[in-house]
Amino acid sequence: MPTAKKTSPAGESRDYEARHLLVLEGLEAVRKRPGMYVGSTDTRGLMHCVWELIDNTVDEALGGFGDKVEVFLNADGSIAVHDHARGIPVDKEPRTGLSGVEVVFTRLHAGGKFGGGSYNAAGGLHGVGSSVVNALSSRLDVEVDRGSATWGMSFQRGVPGEFAGPGEKAKFTPGGGLKKLRRAKKGVTGTRITYWPDKQIFHPGAELSLEELKGRLRQTSFLVPGLSLTVTDARNGEPEVETFLHDGGISEFCEYLAPDEAVTDVIRLQGSEQFTETVPMLDDDGHMTPTDVDRDLDVDIAVRWGKGYETTLRSFVNVIATPKGGTHVQGFDRSLTRTFGKVLEGTRLLKNGEEVIKDDILEGMTAVVTTRLAEPQFEGQTKEVLGTPAVARLTGKVVDRELSAFLTSTKRDAKAQARTVLEKVVSASRARVAARQHKEAQRRKNALESSSLPPKLKDCRSNDVDRCELFIVEGDSALGTAQAARNSEFQALLPIRGKILNVQKASVGDMLKNAECASIIQVVGAGSGRSFDLDGARYGKIIFMADADSDGAHIRTLLATLFFRYMRPLVEAGRVYSAVPPLHRFELSNPKKGMDKYLYTYNDQEYQRKAAELTKKGVNFKEPQRYKGLGEMDAHQLAETTMDPKHRLLRRLTVDDVAAAETTFELLMGNDVAPRREFLIDGAYQLDAATIDA
Repeated sequence: MPTAKKTSPAGESRDYEARHLLVLEGLEAVRKRPGMYVGSTDTRGLMHCVWELIDNTVDEALGGFGDKVEVFLNADGSIAVHDHARGIPVDKEPRTGLSGVEVVFTRLHAGGKFGGGSYNAAGGLHGVGSSVVNALSSRLDVEVDRGSATWGMSFQRGVPGEFAGPGEKAKFTPGGGLKKLRRAKKGVTGTRITYWPDKQIFHPGAELSLEELKGRLRQTSFLVPGLSLTVTDARNGEPEVETFLHDGGISEFCEYLAPDEAVTDVIRLQGSEQFTETVPMLDDDGHMTPTDVDRDLDVDIAVRWGKGYETTLRSFVNVIATPKGGTHVQGFDRSLTRTFGKVLEGTRLLKNGEEVIKDDILEGMTAVVTTRLAEPQFEGQTKEVLGTPAVARLTGKVVDRELSAFLTSTKRDAKAQARTVLEKVVSASRARVAARQHKEAQRRKNALESSSLPPKLKDCRSNDVDRCELFIVEGDSALGTAQAARNSEFQALLPIRGKILNVQKASVGDMLKNAECASIIQVVGAGSGRSFDLDGARYGKIIFMADADSDGAHIRTLLATLFFRYMRPLVEAGRVYSAVPPLHRFELSNPKKGMDKYLYTYNDQEYQRKAAELTKKGVNFKEPQRYKGLGEMDAHQLAETTMDPKHRLLRRLTVDDVAAAETTFELLMGNDVAPRREFLIDGAYQLDAATIDA
């Protein structure tokens, strides 16, 4: 009598024997689990395939072979990568009996970067790049110029064979190997690879990003000075061609990445170190034997500090980007904090009880961290994190030595720049400590927190951030009128006394000690500088409301400087405005039907036009009133002309060009007086003296 088959509660068989195991041969594993090799099957994975082929060509350039790489995005959906390097070997590989080309494109973990004889420092290390691209392509064609001949071979989803014609849909016949196609000029070498990503593998919406590709090529051109990289996009008709070539290396890259005005030149921290690593090596009998290998590590870092607060850091190992860092970045970070702390101990910049942390040093820093070594250990094929342990200690050693030399230099220029950086770091430390004291005011207001806000704030009742408005009002006299004119449901008022601190000249610490600046930051509730959180802002609109005279203009400029320098996301989001109060009021004696009794004009030109228009129409009016300040209006007039959303006019502050805005604020409000004097003198000649209201 047959026995019943055992099943699990879910109804599945409990049988589990060797015959149930699936053994994936060759490139089957790649097609079965593509995400393991290229990260994903969306756009990111599609781009990674291109990176694999580009990295191979760059490795050749690093070795001194070839100075030109070309990438083509073709109209038929294929991608081509051409180089002018040595060309993939075409002779027979003794163990497999296959040509070098077929080994490279069909065998995982096969390449010229294992034994150490072909490449000293390379990005492609696992020997799977070309074979993975081949496995994930519906068609791949390779041509190699080598030995005065052009050799060629084709594959379909990793299987060698021949296509009856062009394109990925041409009839395919499996079989065949590398063939000599034609003669080539003597001395001409290189490799040309064209492939069609397999639609069975990649998502239908996956599409190559031209901008991302350009960014990668531009980045590589900085990292390999003298290497020309060209991308041609012919997917949409007329080809778009762009070439990247930079001779300045990572110093030029650092300047390119920097988002702010520099306070130091680009500093290069360079050095070479050695370490011993135990790795498995193939012996003469084909066995893997643990072997101690001496490694050379080259560290080259470009760093500079600017006036801003953002930190920009890019890290690379053998020209391969490591966006998630790794041991080289760990060594750099630790050494930064250690070195600055040690140097500051020998100065009088830090007071008792003060200390600097990593975030203080990173404020306004732009850095490019590069290391080169043979066979680095990466975490996964996507190479996003460097894992070689010894690199952290040795990178830190180089940074300690070179950065200490810069910070303690006795040369005039270097000494002045080092002092500026040290003062910037100390200021950042003090600002961080001062910011802690405002933490309560940086949260969304609620019943418990309202008592921590400045008593002079006249807050609104609504908690709807998008609807709430904060008017920063010049003077207590205007505050009384504004308080009667506002809609207290959604309009809040914060008075300031006269002209606030010019923060373009002052340090962060001085800014936070200034009562007016501190109150504004506290009331806005989103922090300042690096800690600014746009989502924490308590008001949807910030509106400067000052008199329509030169003093009022100066106050608005000082406020704009504060917001641009310390709360810039608010400006970039279009949430900062300037109120536009009227300059004149016409009171009509005999207004015609449909005309208001009171008319307002906002500048002298408009006043002249309105007076002429009323006279022409025969409308009589009393002597127009000219407002010298907001305090001269009554509450009804201020509400109607300046505060009521139905009738008011607001001027939005925007930032279309950050660099130009930085230059303008530095010209108008910075420490350098001479350019501002020239600006005022030039402007004086353009001013009509008759228009001055004296």
